[in-house]
Amino acid sequence: TKAVRLLPEKWHGLKDVEIRYRQRYVDLIANPEVREVFRQRTALIRHIREHLDANGFMEVETPMMQPIPGGATAKPFITHHQALDMQLYLRVAPELYLKRLLVGGFDRVYEINRNFRNEGLSSLHNPEFTMLEFYQAYATYEDLMVLTEELFCFLAQEILGTLKFSYQGQEIDFTQPWRRLDLRAALTEIGGILPEVVSDREALVQRARREGVQLRPGEGYGRALTKLFDLHVEARLIQPTFVLGYPTETSPLSRKNEDNPEVVDRFELFIAGREMANAFSELNDPDDQRQRFEQQQAAHAAGDEEMPHAIDEDFLLALEHGMPPAAGEGIGIDRLVMLLTDSPSIRDVIFFPLLRPEK
Repeated sequence: TKAVRLLPEKWHGLKDVEIRYRQRYVDLIANPEVREVFRQRTALIRHIREHLDANGFMEVETPMMQPIPGGATAKPFITHHQALDMQLYLRVAPELYLKRLLVGGFDRVYEINRNFRNEGLSSLHNPEFTMLEFYQAYATYEDLMVLTEELFCFLAQEILGTLKFSYQGQEIDFTQPWRRLDLRAALTEIGGILPEVVSDREALVQRARREGVQLRPGEGYGRALTKLFDLHVEARLIQPTFVLGYPTETSPLSRKNEDNPEVVDRFELFIAGREMANAFSELNDPDDQRQRFEQQQAAHAAGDEEMPHAIDEDFLLALEHGMPPAAGEGIGIDRLVMLLTDSPSIRDVIFFPLLRPEK
């Protein structure tokens, strides 16, 4: 086909980052290594399906337009359905619909889905992103730690041929077993916050406020813990690390720990200084879940736009029919592709990332 515009000069290629993202078609022509990143992305998603299918999981699809945004704490995008004259929300997570399938008798389900969160843009965040979310009945968050290690190691071997690789100059080692670290212990051992401060609810809240943490309505010690972790610990977790012991206050869909109800049976996985996965044993008590939904609704009424504006009564009805004990997990596919292709920005692994309009 005749081209009426010149391509970039072949020897130097296309280096201008702004043009590369805005004109991805030219980027793909000029830079073979960019094409290879996206081939690896496709291969990674194929291998995720291969691994989960081999472990008895069934791939499903759930609604992308929802009457109540749920499953995550995030500000949603809003749209309107004309025929029904009703407001709808682009999903922030598929969680509550996947759990309905557990109620219906599907014991292992997963979805590779597009989520939409009306938030800022950064090297790690795009308002539209790809997530793997899966649920397993009769499993706990500890079972999912084992599954997660196996999945990540399988993907590294298939994509890179090794469990040891470099990401942005840092050596990453997937050799099992991976480190497990309590959240409060991490604040002391890695974050340098004295243990007597970590254990003192008021002292920790005051410390967080001095460091600029904005506590939303109804939040206190639990939010302070997690935000100080973000500030002082997260970036230092280079090797794969499961962080445990998250506060109940910040985990509205997680099952409380039997020995300590102030924390939940949950982990987050960190690699190369960033969150890669979030998982927990699921809350399946409809009365407890209603109470937590009511707390979220009160926070929304007090001005927290990230909280759901209404209680999902249909989900509570589903729980009343009986959801088996289960565990679920979400893994950010874009970030995983970044890690395994040594890409510094999420824009490098999304064909057409959202950008500000050109002036």
